[in-house]
Order: sequence, then structure tokens, then C-alpha cells
Amino acid sequence: MEIKRVGVDLAKNVFQVHGVNVHEKPVWKRSLRRGQWLQELQRRVAPGGAEIGMEACAGAHHWGRRLEALGYRVKLIAPQFVKPYVKSNKSDRNDAEAICEAMSRPSMRFVEVKSVEQQDIQAVHRVRAELVKQRTAKVNQIRGLVGEYGLVAPQGVSQVRKALPQWLEDASNGLSDRFRRLLSGLAEDLRGLEGRIEELDEQIEAIVQETPAARRLLALRGVGPTTATALVAALGCGRSFTRGREFAVAMGLTPKHHGTGGKERILGISKRGDAYLRQLLVHGARSAVRAARGKDDPLSRWIRGLLVHKHSNVVTVALANKTARMAWALIRHDVDYDAELAAHPSC
Repeated sequence: MEIKRVGVDLAKNVFQVHGVNVHEKPVWKRSLRRGQWLQELQRRVAPGGAEIGMEACAGAHHWGRRLEALGYRVKLIAPQFVKPYVKSNKSDRNDAEAICEAMSRPSMRFVEVKSVEQQDIQAVHRVRAELVKQRTAKVNQIRGLVGEYGLVAPQGVSQVRKALPQWLEDASNGLSDRFRRLLSGLAEDLRGLEGRIEELDEQIEAIVQETPAARRLLALRGVGPTTATALVAALGCGRSFTRGREFAVAMGLTPKHHGTGGKERILGISKRGDAYLRQLLVHGARSAVRAARGKDDPLSRWIRGLLVHKHSNVVTVALANKTARMAWALIRHDVDYDAELAAHPSC
């Protein structure tokens, strides 16, 4: 019997598959080893005749590219959209069946398979974000330790960096030789982390120069190399979303809704999706809101008009939402930023 649709539950070594025919009857349920599952799939399923569905988890984009190269149609689904279709207890077999069922729904939302370039850019950002987190932890550790010796560390990484040599060279501040050696090692750790962050910043700058879409995004207000490359990694060519508002919703930049008994409530932003990219957009928007006070372009006038009757935090998120929508439009339609259209209600 010809297989119409296959759900695959990915794992490290053992993959569970669940295939149904044109009558939606299960005809293929198997547990396959990592090294054999592609060959078994090709043996049982014709490349152009079936859809292959997987959860958008670790390794899914790799297997998606492999399957597309073989001629299969691949659909990736966010795990939270698969969960409602899991019957009874959770197991690999039930998960594969749930994936197969979820991908058949007409209104299901799917995740675009990322290219190797997108994953490379995303990897740079993930490593950089972790290094920044480690640097913050290292500075806080230094601040806490020197506080035990009566030294107050100034706010900011750069200020702590400047203060470290002064603490180490000041013989009258009460620090013991043993603690000075520890502090010197911590200072070396901090320099190492900052050096790695600077290397990744240089890589991001190089990516911008190599990627036309990222260069176009630099024209957006509050978008620098880091945000531009993160947007390129997230959007690809923008086909995952039919309009910019969908991308803003996916980034959690639109209000949550709660309705019951005919009463609708509008809450704060949903904060769903990629927290890292949302943070970059919001921080960039905050700087753009501050800079708008001295400018007279259409977008600055739009910002100032909102500030008259809205809190600055609300305006910041509104601008981040608008920036996300404009970024999608620039990438999806391959156009340059138009300052005259930036304040239009549809943007």
C-alpha cells in the first residue's frame, strides 16, 4: 500500500516512524537505527509521493536538508503544536503518530528548514550570547569578592576592567598576597572572555559584509550588525511567514489575549518565540526611541506622537514590533528600506 505521510520521532540513535496511506490507515510502524532509517525510508516510500514530518528539535534541520536533497517534501512542526495530538502516555511510538496526525491539519503552522548558512550564523550568536553570560557572571563574582575586602566595584564591565589594575597595584587597600593572585587570575579570565567576544563580533561584521540581506537591514532604526545577522538567521528568505505581522507574533511582540464568557482581555506581550532575538529588537528600539527626540523624519514623528499618550516602554515594544515587520518585508520582497513608508500604519 502506498504511503502518503510519515511522522518521524527523532532521537540520538533510534528513530520511530509512523506512516499512513491515502485512507489515513496506519501501514508502517517501525523503530529504526540511525544508520539505517534513511535507506529503509527510501525502500518503503517514494521520494516525491509522501510528506515527511518531524518536530523542529535538535538535528531536525539537518535531516530536513538530507530528505529534501533526496526529493522528499519535509514539514517541521514546533513541539508545542504536536503535544495536543499525543494519545495516552508519552512514548516514541505515540510521538511519531502525533507528528503524523499534526502535519495533516490544514491550519497547522510549519517551520522552514534552515540552510547551513543560517545555522552557522545562529551558532555564532548562541556562542556569543553564552560568552556574554559568562562575562557577566565573572564580573559579578569579582564584584562580590572584592566587596568582602571593603572595595566597592563600579557599575559596568568596562569600569570593573579599569578598576582591576588599580586594585592589584594599590598596596594600601588591604588585599592579601593570596587574594591578589586570585584576583589576577580572575582578571585574566575576564580578558579571555572579552577577547573571544571581540572575535565573534568581528565574525558578525564579516557576515554582514557577505550577506546583502543583512546590509539592507542595517538601514532600519535600532538595528546593528548583531541584530541584522540574527534576523537573517531567523528569517532565511522569509517564506515561513505570509506577512510581517506573523513574524512579530512569532517573536512574542504582540499582546496576549484572554477571553471567557464573552469578555475579552488584552494583556502584555506574549514573549513567545526566540527570546534572544526579541531582546535585541527591544534594546535596539529603546535606543531609537531616545534618539527620536531630536529628529524630524516620519518614523521619529510617529514615535514622538505615541510618547504623548503612551509610556516609553509601550512605545519601545511598538517600535520593536514595527521593526520586526519591516525586517520581514525587506528580506521577503528583496527591497531597500524606505524612510517615507516607515511610519505607515501597515508597516
